[in-house]
Amino acid sequence: MVDSNIPNDYWKAIVDCDEAYDDHFLYGVMTTGIFCRPSCKSRVPNKENVKIFKNARMALEADFRPCKRCKPEGLNLPMEDWIEQIAEWLDQHFRESLTLNRIADIAHGSPYHLQRSFKRVKGMTPSEYVQRLRIEKACSLLESSELTVADIGLAVGFSSTPYFMTLFKMKMGITPMGYRKDATKMATKEREPDANS
Repeated sequence: MVDSNIPNDYWKAIVDCDEAYDDHFLYGVMTTGIFCRPSCKSRVPNKENVKIFKNARMALEADFRPCKRCKPEGLNLPMEDWIEQIAEWLDQHFRESLTLNRIADIAHGSPYHLQRSFKRVKGMTPSEYVQRLRIEKACSLLESSELTVADIGLAVGFSSTPYFMTLFKMKMGITPMGYRKDATKMATKEREPDANS
């Protein structure tokens, strides 16, 4: 259902952020689920991920969300909805290399506005949210896998094992290996029959 035959002048308008085309069409980016005006200053998407819409209603009916940066057709998501959508995206992509600028670019907002809004809604910055997700997943892997600490760090998105170990200890109050030993002891205890039964 994707319009892979984007007219050359439309594609040029997107690449050039040409506001002269703002009244002619809107475009959606399938990888983010966001639709924009041609003049949007967000990063230029890959052409194969672009879908053209005649108006905002059509984009909304196709389950695309309006861009927070260019506000196509004057539509705007409530801040809480915008932040929840970003959090849902982070829940799926926390293993990737993520900077505030990259998250803001994907969310079609400014880094400053994203940071401030995310903290207001979630009580933590996007970076803290990603760290929490990574540590939670690391705990799960320490409990349920035989992966090394270094492999677990890489699997949850940390490129540096020493940083992973330091952050884990800071957040959990115990080293990753200590956490694994405690989890193993607890699991063994739960499997042992109660001697008093």
